[in-house]
Amino acid sequence: MTYQPRILPALLFFCLLLIGGPSAFAQDDPAPETPAEAPVEAGAVAPGEGDYKKGKALWNANVCGSCHNKNMKDKATGPALGGVEERWSAEPREHLYRWIQQSQALIASGESARAQAVWSEWSPTIMSNYTGLTGSDIEHLLAFIDGQYTGNIPGGGGGDGGTQITAVAEKQDNTWLFVILGGALLLLSLILARITSNMQYMVATKEGGSPARRTLMEILTSKGMIAFVLFALVVLGGYTTVNHAIELGRQQDYQPEQPIKFSHVTHAGLNQIECQYCHDGARRSKHSVIPAVNTCMNCHRAIKKGSQYGTAEITKIYAAIGYDPIEDAYIKDYENYSNEEAKEIYKKWIAQEYIADEGDLDEMENVIEDQWDGVVAALTNDMTGDDKVAGPVEWVRIHNLPDHAYFNHAQHVTVGNLKCQNCHGPVEEMELVYQYSPLSMGWCVNCHRETDVQFDNEYYKAYEKYHEEMKDGERKSVTVEDIGGLNCQRCHY
Repeated sequence: MTYQPRILPALLFFCLLLIGGPSAFAQDDPAPETPAEAPVEAGAVAPGEGDYKKGKALWNANVCGSCHNKNMKDKATGPALGGVEERWSAEPREHLYRWIQQSQALIASGESARAQAVWSEWSPTIMSNYTGLTGSDIEHLLAFIDGQYTGNIPGGGGGDGGTQITAVAEKQDNTWLFVILGGALLLLSLILARITSNMQYMVATKEGGSPARRTLMEILTSKGMIAFVLFALVVLGGYTTVNHAIELGRQQDYQPEQPIKFSHVTHAGLNQIECQYCHDGARRSKHSVIPAVNTCMNCHRAIKKGSQYGTAEITKIYAAIGYDPIEDAYIKDYENYSNEEAKEIYKKWIAQEYIADEGDLDEMENVIEDQWDGVVAALTNDMTGDDKVAGPVEWVRIHNLPDHAYFNHAQHVTVGNLKCQNCHGPVEEMELVYQYSPLSMGWCVNCHRETDVQFDNEYYKAYEKYHEEMKDGERKSVTVEDIGGLNCQRCHY
């Protein structure tokens, strides 16, 4: 039995269905839009009737976490806020409002004994004024503080006021569709080859010849087929090699575990610490730099317990730099301390704080040992021979451009006035930082083509022609491409 030419339309129609189906190669469905929050209702809020979510928004908007610990139980730059309503209950509610709005004015008035007591304990540290907060705003804030302190949070979520986790639509994997399409095309090519062979046989027979019919194996092992397969393998191998070469060292979504569980959600998000406070090299040098432990100590000399992990992670900072949190002093000649000597200092610290938290005494020894083991694991490295906890923290690098690519942070941050999020994504929403952008050449080139230069910058005074064109209305904007941003030597000199 031979294949007839009339089956070709059916086969072609079948392949067109596979190729042209509207959903076969559809991109990821867009995430549903988040409905806007309802506006805050007008009118005063009764005492004790504040809204936790609105209070959390006010807490973040007013950066209250820069001075107060978000667990509301531990002191920081300012006092622990848990139980604040009970401490002020002996006085009119208005006094608490006035204290939050303008504390120094309430102290000066002499009307509040509680205000005088707080000032006596915390002077000369002055609380910031929040005159823009209404009584209703303060009630919302108090509801948030109480929820954090007691763990009684509407809708659950734990007692740390943790970041709301947004569901991310799972990317659709269309690999199997490509496999089916490839198989269908291969089958079609075999069928067409067989049809061609049969037609040639029929023509030769009709002309009076006696040709030998080629078998399927002879077709597959013919010189033409072998040449085609070799050509396809060379193209596929070259494509794969080049792709892997240009992706070397810049794996998008790379998210390694770090020796210390540093939460950017807590620091950059909740407490709104500016990126360049820690990565201060970004504004003045090629590299953004990893902050030294000294930078961490600017805050953690006062904030000695984390809101999520207690002493477990902050003790790693103390052990690295040699700070005794009990004595509130740096340890002299700490670099010469053995691990056993350091262990005694920090085990005592962990035990003291564990008892202060009213932990189970039967479990205390296990907690202390587990935390100290975590310190040793984070600050030592068997591969490099580093067996002492004293010394710098070995952070795991995430972003790593190849040596032949030049990138200058200061040029983009200071001159270009770009935000860190332009390249690194919403870091303030990342509990564990990952490589957000592909950092490929094409990605950089597209950014230079699309990004408008902030031309009022002093750096661009030399471009007189463009300034005149913008002044005359001949040009609306200047992109990075216009000022040579696509010249090869900019990045590969």
